[in-house]
Amino acid sequence: MKKADILVLDFGSQYTQLIARRLREQGVYAEILPFNVSLEEIKQKQPKGLILSGGPASVYANDAYFCDKGVFELNLPILGICYGMQLMAHHFGANVAPAGHKEYGKATIDIQNDSALFKNLPKKQTVWMSHSDRVENLPQGFEAIAISENSPFCVFGDEKRKFYALQFHPEVQHSEFGKNILKNFAKYACNCDSVWNMGSFAKTQAQKIQEEVGKDKVLCAVSGGVDSSVVAALLASAIKDQVVVVFVDNGLLRSGEKEQVEYMFKHTLGINLISIDAKEIFLSRLKGIVDPEQKRKIIGNTFIEIFEEEAKKHQDVKYLAQGTLYTDIIESSVVGASKTIKSHHNVGGLPEKMNLKLIEPLKEIFKDEVRALGIELGLNKDVVYRHPFPGPGLAIRIMGEVNEPSLKLLRKADVILIEELKSSGWYDKTWQAFCVLLNVQSVGVMGDNRTYDNAVCVRVVNASDGMTATFSHLPYELLENISRRIINEVDGINRVVYDISSKPPATIEWE
Repeated sequence: MKKADILVLDFGSQYTQLIARRLREQGVYAEILPFNVSLEEIKQKQPKGLILSGGPASVYANDAYFCDKGVFELNLPILGICYGMQLMAHHFGANVAPAGHKEYGKATIDIQNDSALFKNLPKKQTVWMSHSDRVENLPQGFEAIAISENSPFCVFGDEKRKFYALQFHPEVQHSEFGKNILKNFAKYACNCDSVWNMGSFAKTQAQKIQEEVGKDKVLCAVSGGVDSSVVAALLASAIKDQVVVVFVDNGLLRSGEKEQVEYMFKHTLGINLISIDAKEIFLSRLKGIVDPEQKRKIIGNTFIEIFEEEAKKHQDVKYLAQGTLYTDIIESSVVGASKTIKSHHNVGGLPEKMNLKLIEPLKEIFKDEVRALGIELGLNKDVVYRHPFPGPGLAIRIMGEVNEPSLKLLRKADVILIEELKSSGWYDKTWQAFCVLLNVQSVGVMGDNRTYDNAVCVRVVNASDGMTATFSHLPYELLENISRRIINEVDGINRVVYDISSKPPATIEWE
Protein backbone atom coordinates (compact mmCIF):
# COMPACT_ATOMS: atom_id res chain seq x y z
CA MET A 1 0.00 0.00 0.00
CA LYS A 2 1.31 3.44 -0.96
CA LYS A 3 2.40 5.62 1.95
CA ALA A 4 1.15 9.19 2.44
CA ASP A 5 2.80 12.02 4.37
CA ILE A 6 -0.57 13.38 5.47
CA LEU A 7 -3.99 11.73 5.35
CA VAL A 8 -7.10 13.88 4.98
CA LEU A 9 -10.26 12.28 6.37
CA ASP A 10 -13.19 13.49 4.28
CA PHE A 11 -16.37 14.45 6.13
CA GLY A 12 -18.12 15.70 2.98
CA SER A 13 -16.82 19.25 2.53
CA GLN A 14 -16.89 20.70 -0.97
CA TYR A 15 -13.36 21.92 -0.23
CA THR A 16 -11.77 18.65 0.90
CA GLN A 17 -9.87 18.09 -2.34
CA LEU A 18 -8.34 21.56 -1.99
CA ILE A 19 -6.65 20.55 1.27
CA ALA A 20 -4.73 17.81 -0.52
CA ARG A 21 -3.96 20.14 -3.42
CA ARG A 22 -2.50 22.87 -1.22
CA LEU A 23 -0.24 20.37 0.53
CA ARG A 24 0.91 18.84 -2.75
CA GLU A 25 1.72 22.32 -4.01
CA GLN A 26 4.12 22.53 -1.06
CA GLY A 27 5.77 19.25 -2.06
CA VAL A 28 3.99 17.21 0.62
CA TYR A 29 2.09 14.13 -0.57
CA ALA A 30 -1.43 14.13 0.88
CA GLU A 31 -4.13 11.57 0.24
CA ILE A 32 -7.87 11.68 0.96
CA LEU A 33 -9.72 8.82 2.64
CA PRO A 34 -13.37 8.47 3.78
CA PHE A 35 -14.07 9.66 7.32
CA ASN A 36 -15.02 6.10 8.37
CA VAL A 37 -11.80 4.47 7.16
CA SER A 38 -10.47 1.79 9.50
CA LEU A 39 -7.62 2.44 11.90
CA GLU A 40 -5.76 -0.43 10.30
CA GLU A 41 -5.78 1.21 6.87
CA ILE A 42 -4.62 4.50 8.38
CA LYS A 43 -1.72 2.72 10.07
CA GLN A 44 -0.79 0.95 6.82
CA LYS A 45 -0.40 4.32 5.11
CA GLN A 46 2.12 5.32 7.81
CA PRO A 47 1.16 9.02 7.78
CA LYS A 48 3.05 11.70 9.68
CA GLY A 49 -0.16 13.61 10.38
CA LEU A 50 -3.94 13.69 9.94
CA ILE A 51 -6.36 16.40 8.83
CA LEU A 52 -10.09 16.23 9.58
CA SER A 53 -12.00 18.07 6.84
CA GLY A 54 -15.09 20.22 7.01
CA GLY A 55 -18.53 18.81 6.26
CA PRO A 56 -22.25 19.58 6.01
CA ALA A 57 -23.36 17.87 9.23
CA SER A 58 -23.44 19.00 12.87
CA VAL A 59 -21.67 16.93 15.51
CA TYR A 60 -24.73 17.07 17.79
CA ALA A 61 -27.18 15.93 15.07
CA ASN A 62 -28.52 12.41 14.50
CA ASP A 63 -26.85 12.26 11.09
CA ALA A 64 -23.43 13.37 12.36
CA TYR A 65 -20.32 11.78 10.88
CA PHE A 66 -17.75 10.30 13.25
CA CYS A 67 -14.36 8.77 12.55
CA ASP A 68 -12.92 5.99 14.67
CA LYS A 69 -12.13 7.49 18.10
CA GLY A 70 -8.82 5.70 17.91
CA VAL A 71 -7.45 8.33 15.53
CA PHE A 72 -6.88 10.54 18.56
CA GLU A 73 -4.75 7.81 20.16
CA LEU A 74 -2.35 7.27 17.25
CA ASN A 75 0.18 9.77 18.61
CA LEU A 76 -0.04 11.74 15.35
CA PRO A 77 -0.44 15.51 14.86
CA ILE A 78 -4.06 16.31 13.94
CA LEU A 79 -5.56 19.41 12.34
CA GLY A 80 -9.35 19.81 12.47
CA ILE A 81 -10.96 22.19 9.96
CA CYS A 82 -14.51 23.54 10.48
CA TYR A 83 -16.52 20.33 11.09
CA GLY A 84 -13.21 18.68 11.95
CA MET A 85 -12.66 21.35 14.59
CA GLN A 86 -16.08 20.77 16.09
CA LEU A 87 -15.57 17.01 16.03
CA MET A 88 -12.32 17.42 17.95
CA ALA A 89 -13.97 19.74 20.46
CA HIS A 90 -16.89 17.33 20.89
CA HIS A 91 -14.56 14.35 21.33
CA PHE A 92 -12.65 16.06 24.11
CA GLY A 93 -15.77 17.16 26.01
CA ALA A 94 -16.46 20.71 24.80
CA ASN A 95 -19.93 21.91 23.85
CA VAL A 96 -20.81 22.55 20.19
CA ALA A 97 -24.06 24.39 19.45
CA PRO A 98 -25.78 26.41 16.69
CA ALA A 99 -24.15 29.81 16.29
CA GLY A 100 -26.11 32.98 16.94
CA HIS A 101 -25.93 33.57 13.22
CA LYS A 102 -24.43 31.73 10.27
CA GLU A 103 -21.03 32.90 9.16
CA TYR A 104 -20.13 32.69 5.48
CA GLY A 105 -17.42 34.67 3.75
CA LYS A 106 -14.46 36.75 4.83
CA ALA A 107 -13.56 37.37 8.47
CA THR A 108 -10.55 38.72 10.35
CA ILE A 109 -8.74 36.71 13.01
CA ASP A 110 -6.35 37.98 15.69
CA ILE A 111 -3.64 35.56 16.79
CA GLN A 112 -3.34 35.70 20.58
CA ASN A 113 -0.77 33.01 21.37
CA ASP A 114 2.28 31.55 19.64
CA SER A 115 1.67 28.36 17.64
CA ALA A 116 3.47 26.24 15.09
CA LEU A 117 0.52 26.87 12.74
CA PHE A 118 1.19 30.61 12.53
CA LYS A 119 4.97 30.63 12.61
CA ASN A 120 6.35 33.61 10.63
CA LEU A 121 2.81 34.79 9.79
CA PRO A 122 1.08 38.11 10.62
CA LYS A 123 -0.87 38.37 13.88
CA LYS A 124 -3.93 39.67 12.03
CA GLN A 125 -5.16 38.07 8.80
CA THR A 126 -8.19 37.53 6.58
CA VAL A 127 -9.76 34.07 6.49
CA TRP A 128 -12.80 32.41 4.89
CA MET A 129 -15.64 31.16 7.08
CA SER A 130 -18.38 28.72 6.10
CA HIS A 131 -20.27 27.41 9.15
CA SER A 132 -23.45 27.63 11.21
CA ASP A 133 -22.20 25.98 14.45
CA ARG A 134 -19.63 27.12 16.96
CA VAL A 135 -17.54 25.76 19.83
CA GLU A 136 -18.92 27.19 23.10
CA ASN A 137 -16.01 26.38 25.40
CA LEU A 138 -12.46 25.06 25.19
CA PRO A 139 -11.95 21.33 25.59
CA GLN A 140 -9.70 20.32 28.47
CA GLY A 141 -5.99 20.60 27.72
CA PHE A 142 -6.43 23.11 24.87
CA GLU A 143 -5.81 26.84 24.75
CA ALA A 144 -7.15 29.58 22.50
CA ILE A 145 -4.73 30.55 19.74
CA ALA A 146 -6.80 33.05 17.72
CA ILE A 147 -10.09 34.89 18.03
CA SER A 148 -12.49 36.48 15.56
CA GLU A 149 -15.37 38.91 15.98
CA ASN A 150 -17.87 36.07 16.35
CA SER A 151 -15.77 33.45 18.09
CA PRO A 152 -13.46 33.56 21.12
CA PHE A 153 -12.18 30.13 20.02
CA CYS A 154 -11.68 30.61 16.30
CA VAL A 155 -8.43 28.66 16.58
CA PHE A 156 -7.39 26.48 19.50
CA GLY A 157 -4.78 23.82 20.07
CA ASP A 158 -2.71 21.62 22.29
CA GLU A 159 0.93 22.23 21.35
CA LYS A 160 2.13 19.28 23.43
CA ARG A 161 0.04 16.70 21.55
CA LYS A 162 0.16 18.78 18.33
CA PHE A 163 -3.64 18.89 18.06
CA TYR A 164 -4.96 22.00 16.29
CA ALA A 165 -8.43 23.20 15.31
CA LEU A 166 -9.52 25.94 12.88
CA GLN A 167 -13.04 27.31 12.49
CA PHE A 168 -12.16 28.72 9.05
CA HIS A 169 -11.04 27.06 5.80
CA PRO A 170 -7.31 27.56 5.14
CA GLU A 171 -7.51 25.56 1.91
CA VAL A 172 -9.52 28.14 -0.08
CA GLN A 173 -7.82 31.03 -1.85
CA HIS A 174 -9.83 33.59 0.11
CA SER A 175 -7.94 32.69 3.30
CA GLU A 176 -5.04 35.11 3.01
CA PHE A 177 -2.30 32.88 4.48
CA GLY A 178 -4.16 29.58 4.35
CA LYS A 179 -1.57 27.68 2.31
CA ASN A 180 1.12 28.89 4.73
CA ILE A 181 -0.88 27.55 7.68
CA LEU A 182 -1.16 24.14 6.02
CA LYS A 183 2.54 24.23 5.14
CA ASN A 184 3.41 25.06 8.75
CA PHE A 185 1.29 22.15 10.00
CA ALA A 186 3.09 19.79 7.62
CA LYS A 187 6.56 21.16 8.30
CA TYR A 188 6.62 22.04 11.99
CA ALA A 189 3.96 19.74 13.46
CA CYS A 190 4.37 16.68 11.20
CA ASN A 191 8.05 17.05 10.22
CA CYS A 192 7.27 16.50 6.53
CA ASP A 193 9.88 17.24 3.87
CA SER A 194 8.90 19.02 0.65
CA VAL A 195 10.12 16.34 -1.75
CA TRP A 196 6.99 15.18 -3.58
CA ASN A 197 6.65 16.17 -7.27
CA MET A 198 5.47 14.75 -10.58
CA GLY A 199 8.83 13.10 -11.19
CA SER A 200 8.58 11.11 -7.98
CA PHE A 201 4.91 10.41 -8.70
CA ALA A 202 5.78 9.00 -12.16
CA LYS A 203 8.45 6.69 -10.71
CA THR A 204 6.13 5.49 -7.94
CA GLN A 205 3.27 4.79 -10.35
CA ALA A 206 5.53 3.01 -12.84
CA GLN A 207 6.82 0.73 -10.08
CA LYS A 208 3.28 0.13 -8.82
CA ILE A 209 2.11 -0.81 -12.34
CA GLN A 210 5.03 -3.19 -12.84
CA GLU A 211 4.37 -4.95 -9.53
CA GLU A 212 0.63 -5.26 -10.13
CA VAL A 213 0.70 -6.35 -13.77
CA GLY A 214 3.68 -8.70 -13.70
CA LYS A 215 3.92 -10.41 -17.10
CA ASP A 216 0.27 -9.85 -18.04
CA LYS A 217 -0.93 -7.27 -20.56
CA VAL A 218 -2.97 -4.09 -20.14
CA LEU A 219 -5.60 -2.77 -22.51
CA CYS A 220 -5.33 1.02 -22.33
CA ALA A 221 -8.48 2.90 -23.35
CA VAL A 222 -7.73 6.27 -24.96
CA SER A 223 -9.92 9.09 -26.22
CA GLY A 224 -7.26 11.50 -27.47
CA GLY A 225 -7.69 13.72 -24.43
CA VAL A 226 -4.82 14.60 -22.12
CA ASP A 227 -5.82 12.16 -19.33
CA SER A 228 -5.85 8.96 -21.37
CA SER A 229 -2.84 10.09 -23.42
CA VAL A 230 -0.81 10.56 -20.24
CA VAL A 231 -1.92 7.12 -18.99
CA ALA A 232 -0.82 5.55 -22.28
CA ALA A 233 2.57 7.28 -22.08
CA LEU A 234 3.00 6.23 -18.44
CA LEU A 235 2.16 2.60 -19.26
CA ALA A 236 4.47 2.64 -22.27
CA SER A 237 7.33 3.85 -20.06
CA ALA A 238 6.57 1.28 -17.35
CA ILE A 239 5.72 -1.94 -19.21
CA LYS A 240 6.36 -1.14 -22.90
CA ASP A 241 5.25 -4.07 -25.09
CA GLN A 242 2.66 -5.24 -22.55
CA VAL A 243 0.28 -2.38 -23.47
CA VAL A 244 -2.53 -2.67 -26.01
CA VAL A 245 -3.81 0.85 -26.77
CA VAL A 246 -7.41 1.01 -28.02
CA PHE A 247 -9.46 3.94 -29.31
CA VAL A 248 -13.22 3.59 -29.77
CA ASP A 249 -15.11 5.88 -32.14
CA ASN A 250 -18.47 6.01 -30.39
CA GLY A 251 -20.08 8.37 -32.88
CA LEU A 252 -20.14 11.10 -30.23
CA LEU A 253 -16.87 12.77 -31.17
CA ARG A 254 -16.23 16.26 -32.46
CA SER A 255 -15.58 16.91 -36.14
CA GLY A 256 -12.27 15.37 -37.25
CA GLU A 257 -11.60 13.90 -33.79
CA LYS A 258 -10.97 10.32 -34.95
CA GLU A 259 -8.40 11.40 -37.52
CA GLN A 260 -6.65 13.69 -35.02
CA VAL A 261 -6.41 10.95 -32.40
CA GLU A 262 -5.04 8.39 -34.85
CA TYR A 263 -2.42 10.84 -36.15
CA MET A 264 -1.38 11.91 -32.64
CA PHE A 265 -0.73 8.39 -31.35
CA LYS A 266 1.05 7.22 -34.48
CA HIS A 267 3.15 10.28 -35.35
CA THR A 268 3.38 12.35 -32.16
CA LEU A 269 3.49 9.70 -29.43
CA GLY A 270 4.83 6.80 -31.51
CA ILE A 271 2.36 4.38 -29.95
CA ASN A 272 0.56 1.68 -31.96
CA LEU A 273 -3.19 2.25 -31.84
CA ILE A 274 -6.13 -0.08 -32.44
CA SER A 275 -9.09 1.94 -33.69
CA ILE A 276 -12.63 0.51 -33.40
CA ASP A 277 -15.70 1.89 -35.19
CA ALA A 278 -18.63 1.49 -32.77
CA LYS A 279 -20.84 4.39 -33.83
CA GLU A 280 -23.84 2.24 -34.66
CA ILE A 281 -24.02 0.38 -31.35
CA PHE A 282 -23.66 3.53 -29.20
CA LEU A 283 -26.27 5.55 -31.11
CA SER A 284 -28.74 2.67 -31.20
CA ARG A 285 -28.52 2.23 -27.43
CA LEU A 286 -28.94 5.97 -26.82
CA LYS A 287 -32.05 6.20 -28.99
CA GLY A 288 -34.94 7.67 -27.02
CA ILE A 289 -32.80 8.27 -23.89
CA VAL A 290 -33.06 11.77 -22.42
CA ASP A 291 -31.96 11.36 -18.79
CA PRO A 292 -28.29 12.46 -18.36
CA GLU A 293 -27.42 9.82 -15.76
CA GLN A 294 -28.89 7.09 -17.96
CA LYS A 295 -26.88 8.35 -20.93
CA ARG A 296 -23.68 8.17 -18.92
CA LYS A 297 -24.35 4.67 -17.63
CA ILE A 298 -25.24 3.35 -21.10
CA ILE A 299 -22.06 4.83 -22.53
CA GLY A 300 -19.92 3.49 -19.66
CA ASN A 301 -21.34 -0.02 -19.95
CA THR A 302 -20.97 -0.07 -23.74
CA PHE A 303 -17.34 1.03 -23.58
CA ILE A 304 -16.53 -1.77 -21.14
CA GLU A 305 -18.35 -4.32 -23.30
CA ILE A 306 -16.32 -3.31 -26.36
CA PHE A 307 -13.02 -3.26 -24.47
CA GLU A 308 -13.65 -6.72 -23.03
CA GLU A 309 -14.46 -8.08 -26.50
CA GLU A 310 -11.25 -6.57 -27.86
CA ALA A 311 -9.24 -7.98 -24.93
CA LYS A 312 -10.26 -11.52 -25.94
CA LYS A 313 -8.40 -11.04 -29.22
CA HIS A 314 -5.09 -10.57 -27.39
CA GLN A 315 -3.31 -13.12 -25.24
CA ASP A 316 -2.82 -12.41 -21.51
CA VAL A 317 -4.81 -9.14 -21.37
CA LYS A 318 -6.15 -9.03 -17.81
CA TYR A 319 -6.24 -5.31 -17.05
CA LEU A 320 -8.03 -2.21 -18.32
CA ALA A 321 -6.31 1.15 -17.85
CA GLN A 322 -8.19 4.42 -18.10
CA GLY A 323 -7.64 8.11 -17.37
CA THR A 324 -9.83 8.51 -14.28
CA LEU A 325 -8.97 11.65 -12.28
CA TYR A 326 -9.67 12.50 -8.67
CA THR A 327 -12.31 15.03 -9.80
CA ASP A 328 -14.20 12.20 -11.56
CA ILE A 329 -14.22 10.16 -8.36
CA ILE A 330 -15.42 13.08 -6.22
CA GLU A 331 -18.28 14.05 -8.55
CA SER A 332 -19.31 10.41 -8.87
CA SER A 333 -19.36 10.21 -5.04
CA VAL A 334 -16.97 7.30 -4.69
CA VAL A 335 -15.07 8.67 -1.66
CA GLY A 336 -15.97 10.24 1.63
CA ALA A 337 -19.36 11.69 2.50
CA SER A 338 -19.67 13.83 -0.63
CA LYS A 339 -22.90 13.91 -2.63
CA THR A 340 -23.15 12.55 -6.18
CA ILE A 341 -23.01 15.41 -8.70
CA LYS A 342 -22.94 13.27 -11.83
CA SER A 343 -21.81 9.75 -12.67
CA HIS A 344 -18.70 9.85 -14.80
CA HIS A 345 -18.85 7.12 -17.43
CA ASN A 346 -15.47 5.76 -16.28
CA VAL A 347 -16.42 5.72 -12.57
CA GLY A 348 -20.08 5.81 -11.61
CA GLY A 349 -21.06 4.61 -15.08
CA LEU A 350 -19.14 1.34 -14.92
CA PRO A 351 -20.98 -2.00 -14.70
CA GLU A 352 -20.93 -3.77 -11.34
CA LYS A 353 -19.19 -6.83 -12.77
CA MET A 354 -16.20 -6.62 -15.09
CA ASN A 355 -13.90 -9.29 -16.49
CA LEU A 356 -10.90 -6.95 -16.59
CA LYS A 357 -9.21 -5.49 -13.52
CA LEU A 358 -9.01 -1.70 -13.47
CA ILE A 359 -5.77 0.27 -13.44
CA GLU A 360 -6.25 4.00 -12.83
CA PRO A 361 -2.84 5.57 -12.18
CA LEU A 362 -4.18 9.16 -12.21
CA LYS A 363 -7.10 8.68 -9.83
CA GLU A 364 -5.33 10.47 -6.96
CA ILE A 365 -4.36 13.62 -8.88
CA PHE A 366 -5.99 16.61 -10.56
CA LYS A 367 -6.03 17.95 -14.12
CA ASP A 368 -3.22 20.47 -13.68
CA GLU A 369 -1.10 17.75 -12.05
CA VAL A 370 -1.85 15.44 -14.99
CA ARG A 371 -0.56 18.11 -17.36
CA ALA A 372 2.62 18.48 -15.29
CA LEU A 373 3.01 14.69 -15.41
CA GLY A 374 2.55 14.74 -19.19
CA ILE A 375 5.40 17.23 -19.55
CA GLU A 376 7.50 15.08 -17.18
CA LEU A 377 6.87 12.08 -19.48
CA GLY A 378 7.93 14.08 -22.54
CA LEU A 379 4.55 14.61 -24.20
CA ASN A 380 4.08 17.44 -26.69
CA LYS A 381 2.56 20.63 -25.22
CA ASP A 382 -0.14 20.54 -27.92
CA VAL A 383 -1.29 17.23 -26.43
CA VAL A 384 -0.89 18.21 -22.79
CA TYR A 385 -2.68 21.56 -22.97
CA ARG A 386 -5.52 20.53 -25.23
CA HIS A 387 -8.94 21.47 -23.87
CA PRO A 388 -10.65 18.67 -21.89
CA PHE A 389 -13.27 16.60 -23.70
CA PRO A 390 -15.66 14.38 -21.71
CA GLY A 391 -15.66 10.61 -22.19
CA PRO A 392 -19.41 10.55 -23.00
CA GLY A 393 -18.60 13.09 -25.73
CA LEU A 394 -21.29 15.14 -27.41
CA ALA A 395 -24.02 12.97 -25.82
CA ILE A 396 -23.94 15.18 -22.72
CA ARG A 397 -23.85 18.38 -24.78
CA ILE A 398 -27.16 17.58 -26.46
CA MET A 399 -30.14 18.23 -24.23
CA GLY A 400 -32.53 15.36 -24.75
CA GLU A 401 -32.22 12.50 -27.21
CA VAL A 402 -28.96 11.97 -29.07
CA ASN A 403 -29.37 11.48 -32.82
CA GLU A 404 -27.51 12.13 -36.05
CA PRO A 405 -29.27 15.40 -36.99
CA SER A 406 -28.50 16.89 -33.54
CA LEU A 407 -24.90 15.68 -33.67
CA LYS A 408 -24.48 17.25 -37.10
CA LEU A 409 -25.72 20.65 -35.90
CA LEU A 410 -23.57 20.55 -32.77
CA ARG A 411 -20.39 19.54 -34.58
CA LYS A 412 -20.70 22.43 -37.05
CA ALA A 413 -21.30 24.97 -34.29
CA ASP A 414 -18.42 23.58 -32.22
CA VAL A 415 -15.96 23.86 -35.14
CA ILE A 416 -16.83 27.54 -35.56
CA LEU A 417 -16.40 28.26 -31.84
CA ILE A 418 -12.94 26.65 -31.69
CA GLU A 419 -11.84 28.32 -34.94
CA GLU A 420 -12.80 31.75 -33.59
CA LEU A 421 -11.11 31.16 -30.24
CA LYS A 422 -7.89 30.02 -31.89
CA SER A 423 -7.77 32.79 -34.48
CA SER A 424 -8.34 35.42 -31.77
CA GLY A 425 -5.73 33.94 -29.41
CA TRP A 426 -8.30 33.08 -26.73
CA TYR A 427 -8.12 29.29 -26.99
CA ASP A 428 -4.92 29.06 -24.94
CA LYS A 429 -6.25 31.56 -22.41
CA THR A 430 -9.20 29.37 -21.46
CA TRP A 431 -9.63 25.98 -19.79
CA GLN A 432 -12.50 24.56 -21.84
CA ALA A 433 -14.82 25.72 -24.60
CA PHE A 434 -17.76 24.02 -26.27
CA CYS A 435 -21.30 24.39 -27.58
CA VAL A 436 -24.44 22.87 -26.10
CA LEU A 437 -27.43 22.08 -28.31
CA LEU A 438 -30.41 23.06 -26.19
CA ASN A 439 -33.10 21.44 -28.35
CA VAL A 440 -35.21 24.50 -27.62
CA GLN A 441 -36.72 26.20 -30.64
CA SER A 442 -37.34 29.91 -30.88
CA VAL A 443 -38.70 32.34 -33.45
CA GLY A 444 -36.24 34.23 -35.61
CA VAL A 445 -36.16 36.18 -38.84
CA MET A 446 -33.76 35.70 -41.73
CA GLY A 447 -34.29 38.03 -44.63
CA ASP A 448 -38.04 38.41 -44.92
CA ASN A 449 -38.76 34.93 -43.66
CA ARG A 450 -39.79 33.66 -40.22
CA THR A 451 -37.67 30.88 -38.75
CA TYR A 452 -38.40 28.51 -35.91
CA ASP A 453 -35.07 26.84 -35.25
CA ASN A 454 -32.75 25.60 -32.55
CA ALA A 455 -30.81 27.57 -29.96
CA VAL A 456 -27.20 26.76 -29.09
CA CYS A 457 -25.38 27.75 -25.92
CA VAL A 458 -21.69 28.67 -25.95
CA ARG A 459 -19.81 27.66 -22.79
CA VAL A 460 -16.23 28.92 -22.19
CA VAL A 461 -14.64 28.68 -18.73
CA ASN A 462 -11.44 29.36 -16.85
CA ALA A 463 -10.22 26.82 -14.28
CA SER A 464 -7.09 25.12 -12.97
CA ASP A 465 -8.32 21.65 -12.01
CA GLY A 466 -11.99 21.58 -13.01
CA MET A 467 -13.26 21.47 -9.42
CA THR A 468 -14.17 25.15 -9.61
CA ALA A 469 -14.55 27.35 -12.68
CA THR A 470 -15.60 30.83 -13.74
CA PHE A 471 -17.00 31.83 -17.11
CA SER A 472 -14.46 33.45 -19.43
CA HIS A 473 -14.93 37.17 -19.99
CA LEU A 474 -14.59 37.03 -23.77
CA PRO A 475 -14.61 40.33 -25.67
CA TYR A 476 -18.02 41.33 -27.00
CA GLU A 477 -16.63 41.55 -30.53
CA LEU A 478 -15.45 37.93 -30.32
CA LEU A 479 -18.80 36.75 -28.94
CA GLU A 480 -20.54 38.62 -31.74
CA ASN A 481 -18.33 36.94 -34.38
CA ILE A 482 -19.03 33.51 -32.88
CA SER A 483 -22.78 34.13 -32.82
CA ARG A 484 -22.90 35.59 -36.33
CA ARG A 485 -20.93 32.75 -37.88
CA ILE A 486 -22.91 29.98 -36.16
CA ILE A 487 -26.27 31.47 -37.17
CA ASN A 488 -25.16 32.21 -40.73
CA GLU A 489 -23.26 28.98 -41.40
CA VAL A 490 -25.25 26.32 -39.53
CA ASP A 491 -28.69 25.69 -41.02
CA GLY A 492 -31.14 24.92 -38.24
CA ILE A 493 -29.72 27.32 -35.61
CA ASN A 494 -31.09 30.83 -35.31
CA ARG A 495 -30.08 31.83 -31.77
CA VAL A 496 -26.83 31.76 -29.73
CA VAL A 497 -26.62 32.38 -25.98
CA TYR A 498 -23.56 32.61 -23.69
CA ASP A 499 -23.43 30.74 -20.37
CA ILE A 500 -22.19 33.10 -17.61
CA SER A 501 -22.64 30.72 -14.66
CA SER A 502 -19.71 29.53 -12.57
CA LYS A 503 -18.92 26.22 -10.89
CA PRO A 504 -20.30 25.97 -8.27
CA PRO A 505 -23.28 26.28 -8.36
CA ALA A 506 -23.37 25.06 -11.98
CA THR A 507 -21.14 22.31 -13.36
CA ILE A 508 -18.91 22.91 -16.37
CA GLU A 509 -20.76 20.46 -18.60
CA TRP A 510 -24.56 20.80 -18.85
CA GLU A 511 -25.25 17.10 -18.19
